Amino acid sequence: MILITGATGHVGSELITALLPAHAGQIRVLTRNPDAAFPDATEKVVADLADSDLAPVLHGVHAVFLLTDGLNITAHDHRLAAAAQPAGVQRIVKLSVLSVGHDATDPITTLHRAGEQAIRDSGLDWTFLRPTAFMSNALNWAAMITADQVVHAPFAEGRAAVVDPADIAAVAAACLTDDGHNHHIYELTGPEAFSPPDQVKILSQVLDRDLRYTESDPADMLAQMISYGTPEQLAHAVIEQFRSTLKPFNSEPTGDITTVTSRPARSFTDWVQAHHTELLTPAS
Repeated sequence: MILITGATGHVGSELITALLPAHAGQIRVLTRNPDAAFPDATEKVVADLADSDLAPVLHGVHAVFLLTDGLNITAHDHRLAAAAQPAGVQRIVKLSVLSVGHDATDPITTLHRAGEQAIRDSGLDWTFLRPTAFMSNALNWAAMITADQVVHAPFAEGRAAVVDPADIAAVAAACLTDDGHNHHIYELTGPEAFSPPDQVKILSQVLDRDLRYTESDPADMLAQMISYGTPEQLAHAVIEQFRSTLKPFNSEPTGDITTVTSRPARSFTDWVQAHHTELLTPAS
């Protein structure tokens, strides 16, 4: 049995798709939402890493895909790792962040670094996946693309070798089911680095829209996030993660996706083509 946390997100949903052909009936998904829907060949468990009894969640589980976010990353990682060993779990594959390996000290990186250490200390087999920014973050621009066709985003000079969540999921699937990945750290990137203006240019070409990019003030983005209900401390942490695109390590592609999957990482252009409809359909 494989347990997937964060199963409703971009990576988690892609991971279910990647695992189902060979592991139908062996996938358990953890969600806090009792109304969340998953494929019939999966087993849904409604629980919360913060305070639920994790023994029944982990019963019979061989491997865990651990995706935690927000300001409770370390606490949730520590809690699951502590429960996993007595439950008989053999390995944890944790989704971390690229900046952990590059001396970054922003809040989210710091929380992931401590979460990784908790898993190391558990004595379980582990693999850490450290991706750069997701290509799917561009979906947050859908409303701007379909409205005035001006994309507002901060840090115009920032560059990141953005990665397809499906590629992350492909690596995770291999690490969960194949031997040979124990105590490995994979830095997962796309094949090429882009700034926000670069991404908007590609979006314009592929979507056949006359899109323009305008650099926004990070303070405006912060205020908008808070107005949408994001806790202020978390909003500040997210802004600092975006700011990390100004660091050179984010713009250096790696070959780790190819190392694990034996195929090239997907290009941003190909990702945009595949998600054409979603990019032109703002979320309600």
